[in-house]
Amino acid sequence: MLDRIVRLIQSVTQIGADPADSDELRLRKMVGVTSVAMGGIPLIFGYGLLFLWLNESAAGWCLLSGAMLMLLGMFAFSRSRNFAFYNIYWLFITNMSAFSATVYLGGFQRDGLFTFWGIVVPLIAVITNRPRYAFGWFFLYAIEIIGMLIAEPRLRHFNNISASMISMLSAINLICFAGFVVCMMLFFVLKQDFLLKLLREEQVKSEVLLLNILPKEIADRLKRERQLIADGYPSVSIMFADIVGFTPLSATMQPIQLVELLNEIFSYFDSLIEEYDLEKIKTIGDCYMVAAGAPRHRTDHAQVLIRMALQIQAEMQTRKFGQGHQLSFRIGINSGPVVAGVIGHKKFIYDMWGDVVNTASRMESHGSGGTIQITQSTYDLIAKDFVCESRGKIQIKGKGEMPIWIVVSERNT
Repeated sequence: MLDRIVRLIQSVTQIGADPADSDELRLRKMVGVTSVAMGGIPLIFGYGLLFLWLNESAAGWCLLSGAMLMLLGMFAFSRSRNFAFYNIYWLFITNMSAFSATVYLGGFQRDGLFTFWGIVVPLIAVITNRPRYAFGWFFLYAIEIIGMLIAEPRLRHFNNISASMISMLSAINLICFAGFVVCMMLFFVLKQDFLLKLLREEQVKSEVLLLNILPKEIADRLKRERQLIADGYPSVSIMFADIVGFTPLSATMQPIQLVELLNEIFSYFDSLIEEYDLEKIKTIGDCYMVAAGAPRHRTDHAQVLIRMALQIQAEMQTRKFGQGHQLSFRIGINSGPVVAGVIGHKKFIYDMWGDVVNTASRMESHGSGGTIQITQSTYDLIAKDFVCESRGKIQIKGKGEMPIWIVVSERNT
């Protein structure tokens, strides 16, 4: 039995629902339809039958007609889904049904129906309509109250409802109205909790998105300072990794296939970034730039970057990407002082500048496929931990001759 009631309520709340509705409109529809179907129609219909039983046929038929019009409106709304129109329609029928029945019964002194149920209309309008429209409904209610007070001496001076029945009906009206007000307060409290939950969820999403763009330390500073962030780091290692033969490969692929290939490769690199707690700086075409030692200081920045590079080269020997492509990477690494930070006011990006960065890029571009080429400064930091081979002095564009090393493997401990 309880399951049937729950399914019935769920069915009622879905009347007029549209998958394209916004969350706000879906909520207003649900509250409006539920108020009419589960509250307005049964109560107005019940009062109509009661007044017919009390030989107040005019008031009874007035309320029964209102209930039937609201029911017809419900069927029409389920087809048209025009909530803006039928919401006003239901509010107007509710208002006029209660007002007309009170007039037929002789005014406030002989029935308090409109006093209670008339005010329900602007209260419902606060939820189901735009808040500013609720003032219009309240203004209509106030005009009707004043008009009835003025006209009451000219209305009936008696009706077929006894004083005890009027007292009982007034008590019922008061209980129903109080229940309605409590439900409204509960609704606003739940809505507030719901909105706060949504706000927290959106804040979490925004935080995750921001941390995908900026390091946490930098993101926290930007929230507080809103100014130029540029910090010097005395010892940092920079790595550039580039696909060998990418240009001819890209000429044989459709653009979407090329993007999917790069996404697969760089997603693998991203997983290594998390594993080794490094900082992804950016991707430039098919080139991937990584830093260790900034913005989080660490003394093993060169070693950990070399380990990531060795894992990449080992993976490339056995793994195929995209539609079976066997890839090879040139990797270049350099170590030294850099400046890192965020500049500008739009499309923030955490970047690094300095000769160390430029030289790391040169190590990659002057390297060979499948090798990890490092500078003397990086070699000095990792020589005790890794086996390296000297390439001697190589002419590097913009730098002249530089001693270059190739990382072979990690030393056995």
